[in-house]
Amino acid sequence: MSPGGGVGGPMKDCEYSQISTHSSSSPMESPHMKKSISKRKWEVFPGRNKFFCNGRIMMARQTGVFYLTFVLILVTSGLFFAFDCPYLSEKITPAIPVVGAILFFFVMGTLLRTSFSDPGVLPRATPEEAADLERQIGNTEDIANGSSTGGYRPPPRTKEIIINGQAVKLKYCFTCKIFRPPRASHCSLCDNCVERFDHHCPWVGNCVGKRNYRFFYMFILSLSFLTVFIFAFVITHIIHRAQKTGFLTALKDSPASVLEAVVCFFSVWSIVGLSGFHTYLISSNQTTNEDIKGSWSNKRGKENFNPYSYGNICANCCSALCGPLSPSLIDRRGFIQPDTPQPATSSNGITMYGATQSQSNMAAATPLLQSEPSLSSEELPLPGKNTLGAPCAMVTLGQPTPPSSIPNLTSETSLSEMIPLQEDPENHPFLTPEEAPPGMLPLGYVLTHSRTMHSLSLVSQDSLHEDSVRGLVKLSSV
Repeated sequence: MSPGGGVGGPMKDCEYSQISTHSSSSPMESPHMKKSISKRKWEVFPGRNKFFCNGRIMMARQTGVFYLTFVLILVTSGLFFAFDCPYLSEKITPAIPVVGAILFFFVMGTLLRTSFSDPGVLPRATPEEAADLERQIGNTEDIANGSSTGGYRPPPRTKEIIINGQAVKLKYCFTCKIFRPPRASHCSLCDNCVERFDHHCPWVGNCVGKRNYRFFYMFILSLSFLTVFIFAFVITHIIHRAQKTGFLTALKDSPASVLEAVVCFFSVWSIVGLSGFHTYLISSNQTTNEDIKGSWSNKRGKENFNPYSYGNICANCCSALCGPLSPSLIDRRGFIQPDTPQPATSSNGITMYGATQSQSNMAAATPLLQSEPSLSSEELPLPGKNTLGAPCAMVTLGQPTPPSSIPNLTSETSLSEMIPLQEDPENHPFLTPEEAPPGMLPLGYVLTHSRTMHSLSLVSQDSLHEDSVRGLVKLSSV
């Protein structure tokens, strides 16, 4: 039957379709119609970090001092190779620029490796993990105190564990919602908990922790050698020229060498001193954070002896510099996984797959999905005993469902109140079970009446708007 005309033939099909009166962003829209663009984890990373090259490079937010370090090394080395090395390779030996180039590339490689890598950031707890941890702590305290109150209890700030016979306190991080592992600390600048936290170094633009400490140490050690190397051969260059032309003339002939000597002189003390300090820390297996706080003593006989030290300088150095490099725990280039689909059982016992739990709850709350798969004549009484002779096809999963404002089709509501009936006394098509298309009648359904069917005329879309029946299921038949 056409939307406004009479019966054009026997009814061979019956389907549900939704009248769209809203935009395409309606909440009733199928989730498969729109594909959300997957984001990587670094795009929603909670810490204060900057990422480059699609998450491959991870740095702190304040990187101004790092660029200063990079420029100082690059300019000083460039001046040395451009103005000093040609004279030194000709007058002394060509091995000088070769050794200088090796040291320069090693310094730049370790600097970039330290600055661009994950220092050992610990992932934050999810809301479910944090709630479960607080619940476990609350239950433990209730049992210890002999009370069973279910009120909220903030987790304690410390927890003690034993490492090599020494009691070590684990502190609870209220930002990351985790108990930090031993030697971990929360960096206030990057807003991350870092495993085996040493310190935050603005010169490299990153935290120094478990995953990049060895590269940081090799950087400052090789930079010490490069600074001493450049300073020594710049002085050699100036002295060699001064022997021929005089000291003042040598300074005028090579102003770049003077600039290099000044930069190296003022920086060599701090760089060499920093290298010596970290050499001491590595030999005793301590971190800068532990040494500043005075957490441990190097003597085994004392109460606060260092439980992480192997008691041997070589073993401590091998542990810090030659041990296996632990993988990153934050997986910053991984994709954010959507909600895992969960099977949910509807009220009529049909298991629905491919829908999330929230979609299943929404479907269970929809009147159309709560009803039985067929609409019998007993459920929908019509005036004058004119009943709907054949039920519509059962609603399959994944089709659009009507809004919750539509009256429940299973209630004792007259269909004439929703869709007006139009009788045609002359032409009464009769639909037998043999004429019904496959899948239209449910299995085992028996056509119990022999009365002719009265066709349903569809109301116009304007009438649906006036009656506030937006999104009503349209019964169409041909």
